[in-house]
Amino acid sequence: MPVAKGSTIDPARTRAAILEAATAVLYERGLDGVGVAELCSRIGVSKETLYRHFGTKEGLVEAMLRQRSERVVQWLAAAAVAAGDDPRDQLAAVFDALQQWYDDPVFRGCAMLNAAAQHHVETVRAITARHLDRYLELLTGIAERAGASAPQVLGRQLLMLVEGATVVAAHHGGAGAGEHARHAALTLLSAAS
Repeated sequence: MPVAKGSTIDPARTRAAILEAATAVLYERGLDGVGVAELCSRIGVSKETLYRHFGTKEGLVEAMLRQRSERVVQWLAAAAVAAGDDPRDQLAAVFDALQQWYDDPVFRGCAMLNAAAQHHVETVRAITARHLDRYLELLTGIAERAGASAPQVLGRQLLMLVEGATVVAAHHGGAGAGEHARHAALTLLSAAS
């Protein structure tokens, strides 16, 4: 990301550009599948620039995971909101959105779970746990609005369907994983309300 002669450097914009480019590479190759030198070469920055903005590769990974979690949770919440006021429609919309993700040719599974499996370190595990907690909040909220007798229990069951479908889609083919999970989720919602 060379800066044209006479241009000013905007650290926030540079950091965002590095993060965006690195996210694609790290998701495609895995956190341990690419070293710092190759990563810098692929995203067009020097090691010094990467380290100036993130401290270490671990700092970049943590920033990437936090940003990706934020984006994914907002995307699923927006899908639920766009579905209207009916909790069944909201839940169906979450699984429909997931199926669209599974069908994407660059889909490689949940970046959070992949990271937790590859980097069994406390910081990454904490980011992953927070990500799953935010999914749980979304799903429990849908269960509450549906009048489930035990919304926290149903929320956990729905979370298991979300993550289970994501793992199946990543490792056993994405065709229909979200649709099957959607059907199971709606069945659970009906039985719990």
